[in-house]
Amino acid sequence: MTDITLGISSCLLGNEVRHDGGHKRNVYVLSTLSEYFSFRSYCPEMAIGLGVPRPTIRLTRSADRIHLTGSDNPDLDATDDMNTWSEGAIAGMHDLSGFILKNNSPSCGMERVRVYDGNGVPAKNGTGLFATALMKAMPWLPVEEEGRLNDSMLRENFIERVFIYYRWQRMLQDGLSVSALMDFHQRHKFILLAHDEEEFRKLGPLIANINKKNLDQAADEYLLRMMTCLKARASRKRHTNVLMHVMGYLKNKISSDDKQEMIEIMDNYRHGKVPLIVPITLMKHHLRRYPDEYISNQYYMAPYPEELMLRNTI
Repeated sequence: MTDITLGISSCLLGNEVRHDGGHKRNVYVLSTLSEYFSFRSYCPEMAIGLGVPRPTIRLTRSADRIHLTGSDNPDLDATDDMNTWSEGAIAGMHDLSGFILKNNSPSCGMERVRVYDGNGVPAKNGTGLFATALMKAMPWLPVEEEGRLNDSMLRENFIERVFIYYRWQRMLQDGLSVSALMDFHQRHKFILLAHDEEEFRKLGPLIANINKKNLDQAADEYLLRMMTCLKARASRKRHTNVLMHVMGYLKNKISSDDKQEMIEIMDNYRHGKVPLIVPITLMKHHLRRYPDEYISNQYYMAPYPEELMLRNTI
């Protein structure tokens, strides 16, 4: 799986690029995710020549514009340099399948970065300049902060999106066609349904109206809307709804006792008594006995390698 490449803030890999010459080595990234992904590291502040060690910098608001300035030296303004570098660097990132950013960073922070007003009073409502440029230029790209990866639901959501986007990239490499896009949508239906049913329903008419003439434009629209749909958290209620759909393909095959057991397990999951892996495992057991081609083609049953154990904690 290491042909899946993620961008990452360089300090998270243990590189000593912080302003004080230190790093922010992330154990989960290096001990677990490195087994499935390759990483391409970026340090925007080093890239614009600030060096190590360097004066600390921060976001400041002036005349409704966000600047990147020295914390102790407001005359140090790296705003234009950062924006110029970001634009050039992002142009070479379209082969990435996701990005992991360093939280709280004035260059890489994804959310709640401190922004200082003219009186030096901070408000946690900013986004790092590079992170802003990245998410604006590639709004479909799975992006997450390393701190948020400690949340099991956010972690599962991010990695699921990475694998889905990687499959999208592979589809484009193999040659985009009407049938390929329809098949992609078909195989991801249950995943999309688990995230946001309303948005999922809107994708149906888009797929139904695709033809050779509008394929490229429709594919771009589909990608953005699909990835927006996937950002919504897949709740226990929504997962249970999908599992009920799956069980519908087995209801005439399994015994009444098996159906009752399945319903009880799903109910336990919905009420938070067991993790998602429990009903999924039982469902797979029945599907091995009574295979169904449609369900076996659904990525919902295996959206990423089981060894990541992401469904063991949600």
